[in-house]
Amino acid sequence: MRTLAITLAVVLASALHAGSPPAKNDRVGMVSVGGRSSISLFNGAANNSAGTGVGGQFRIRIADRVNTDWFYDYFRSSIGDYAHRQDQHVGWSVLFYLRDPVLSGAEGRQFIQPYLLAGHCFDYTKQQANNDPGNFAERWSSAAQAGLGTHFNLTDRMDLSLVGQYMIHLGTDVHAEREDDEVVFHKERGSSLEGHLLFHVSFNFKLFHAW
Repeated sequence: MRTLAITLAVVLASALHAGSPPAKNDRVGMVSVGGRSSISLFNGAANNSAGTGVGGQFRIRIADRVNTDWFYDYFRSSIGDYAHRQDQHVGWSVLFYLRDPVLSGAEGRQFIQPYLLAGHCFDYTKQQANNDPGNFAERWSSAAQAGLGTHFNLTDRMDLSLVGQYMIHLGTDVHAEREDDEVVFHKERGSSLEGHLLFHVSFNFKLFHAW
């Protein structure tokens, strides 16, 4: 009887623990991976179209309400009907959650989890003539970004995320013009600021705890 009582007590304790809200520190150290699709507006010149692209990221959560996002993006856009532009971003962001990730006084997670973000990236840009692949100009730049986003926590391990952010680049100004049916690229001396608005939608999956 004593053994049976001990067994029942252990089972009851386990059941009560399973029904309790998830501990906040269970989220710290979580590693996630995901893929995303993006659109870039205001690409530096009036004749540049909006850019579309794909990319991916992984996240490492460092506190209950602070996450980090490490990303790569590739964009392509048109410059009139005579050239095109390719952009590659490699960088990171810090995400600060505006709401407690655990529902107050109840088991479960917040379905909508808004956050602020800010970060930095490095950017490689290549502008190339459509009719002559050997005619191009390129540059490297550094950028800072900030914005707003939200997770839609579909399950305990999967989320859909939407982000809007403004990114401003510091680098050499490069632009294309058509002169006498030839595409000419101008690379100005010194540095200039170039900003654009980005929107991302991504699916992300939580893999494991790093610590």
